[in-house]
Amino acid sequence: MTQPTDVRGEHLRAALALAASGVPVLPLRAGKVPFGNCRRCADNACGGRPNMKTPGPCTCPQPCHGWAAATTDADTISSAAWARAWREAAAVAYHPGGAGLTIVDLDTPAAVAWARTALPTTRTVPTTRGEHWVYRGAMGSVNAVREGVDIKSTMAYARWLGPGTGTMTDLPDAVRALTAREPSIPQSMPQTVSVPARAGGAECPHRTPAYLHRGIAMAEQRITEARSAVHATVYRTFLAVLSTHGRCGCLTDTHVARLFTAAQAKGESPRHCTDAWTNARTRLGL
Repeated sequence: MTQPTDVRGEHLRAALALAASGVPVLPLRAGKVPFGNCRRCADNACGGRPNMKTPGPCTCPQPCHGWAAATTDADTISSAAWARAWREAAAVAYHPGGAGLTIVDLDTPAAVAWARTALPTTRTVPTTRGEHWVYRGAMGSVNAVREGVDIKSTMAYARWLGPGTGTMTDLPDAVRALTAREPSIPQSMPQTVSVPARAGGAECPHRTPAYLHRGIAMAEQRITEARSAVHATVYRTFLAVLSTHGRCGCLTDTHVARLFTAAQAKGESPRHCTDAWTNARTRLGL
């Protein structure tokens, strides 16, 4: 539904004011979601940009590609290409990481209560169900670091709900530590996924654990940086990991979980992850 003129004008004014202060902005549709890619950019036919650390290479003049569309350019924000989006916009969003900020999104009263005892005080913004705690400094964005708590910074967007209250402080180690925990098996991972057993109790041929850790990290990066053919990339990556580490028994459920998490972050379903893993094992005779 098209917004009344005064409402969409308010959104545009807020966006321009934020952009003038160095905060990249974008319009949001109802439901707090970005505008979808235009026909030219559908299915990332243009090369895409939602998985890149900075906007580009797509130069579409419309507010495509979610968070990566956020900009501080006043001419772009006021352009005819963005006019339809502002007419239909339900809210203004911004890219925290692009402004050098990190938001701890506290989505429940319990999460807010936890933050008040566990995190340094900073600027707070009331939300519908909780609070945004805004820190100076950027980091990676991670959802569900604990119950009701998300981290929004790089490659993410947050709804603009006002300037908030309190003095903004530097991003503390306590927030960074929330994303540094050892990953666990995703709850959505089917129980049929298994880790190859060590054949005949043979000794692992890898000289140091660092070799395995580096291999898993490189596999995660390969999946994360895939811009097309994600299905094939996930399968080939699983195959490469299993061909190197699948017979000695050094892979653990935690390693598998890291690979599945990276694949699901690219849009793969738990079922596809399971199938790709099983197919790779079958091909290698594991």
